[in-house]
Amino acid sequence: MIGPGQHGGMPGGILRIVFTGEDLARVRVATRVDEPWETVMSLHVLRQPGGGPDLTAWRRRARADLAAAGLLRPVRRTLAPLMPIKAYWPDFLTPHEAQSGVEAGLDALAATPAARVRREVDQLRRHTVLPGTLDDLARGDRRAITGLARLAGHYGRAVLTPHRTTMEHALGRERARLARLLTDQGVEAMLAALPPCTRWRPPVLEVDYAAGRYEIPLRGRGLTLIPSYFCRYTPVALADPGLPPVLIYPVPRRTPEPDPGQALSDLLGATRARVLCHIAATPGCTTSELSRRTGTSLSSASAHAQVLHRAGLITSTRHANMVIHRATGLGAALIRPAAPGPGAGAASAGE
Repeated sequence: MIGPGQHGGMPGGILRIVFTGEDLARVRVATRVDEPWETVMSLHVLRQPGGGPDLTAWRRRARADLAAAGLLRPVRRTLAPLMPIKAYWPDFLTPHEAQSGVEAGLDALAATPAARVRREVDQLRRHTVLPGTLDDLARGDRRAITGLARLAGHYGRAVLTPHRTTMEHALGRERARLARLLTDQGVEAMLAALPPCTRWRPPVLEVDYAAGRYEIPLRGRGLTLIPSYFCRYTPVALADPGLPPVLIYPVPRRTPEPDPGQALSDLLGATRARVLCHIAATPGCTTSELSRRTGTSLSSASAHAQVLHRAGLITSTRHANMVIHRATGLGAALIRPAAPGPGAGAASAGE
């Protein structure tokens, strides 16, 4: 990987991803949590403080779960040295096959050719000192490679699986946001709406990068966008230009949840007022998102949205198999007096 400067310092360079017209037609968004990428990113988060209360709580639980599973020592001796908080770590740790599921990714990791492991570990040695515990892996020993895959699987089950619902909700919101932009305005608008660490300057996507300048010409291969829950600083891409191009970037943190206020709840009912506030707080919200965010059934969320639509407080537009709800001027004006002030409590990111 050409990595993120995960230490949180200011990036020192730019990654330029160069598109052709064919590439614009082949941009896709990962459809699931990519566990190998989340493993690398979470190991970076685990080894450094900060990031807010959600990550502080996760670190505490992760360390306890790793200790209970007897994994603290092997993770420190094997996984952590392979994934330094620097500008490079081996590409084979995040196989493309993981986009088909966790097991497919672990199988691909275990099957990595020995020559590739040796080559990429040698490249890692140019950036950091590796412990003697990785000597067998550095030689491309098959048992060491399969053992690494097993350890990665154990790590994921211990510290990622308990957090999976939170991760899936955060990444699901981001996928829905990008899908709406793609449907409503097209792929270039979607690229322009990626986080502030990226800038769409046709035909180039500029990305804040750890150090120096690096360029990835897509040449018709397209680009897979992988929003990541544990990537908290700048984006990451693969170092090997021959691999399928991907961009891993921080999923936008969730904004404070709106409070409908007592007067609005008295007028509309508590649940319907909450539905209206969620629609007004989002640049387009699907019925399934309303259901998840308000804790109501899909049919109940749909019924509340229909009432608000008939009252002229929201618009509801069908796109493919989704209905997108947006607040009208009247709906937005109705909730404005009840909007929380700067001192209102914010929900933890990703919850």
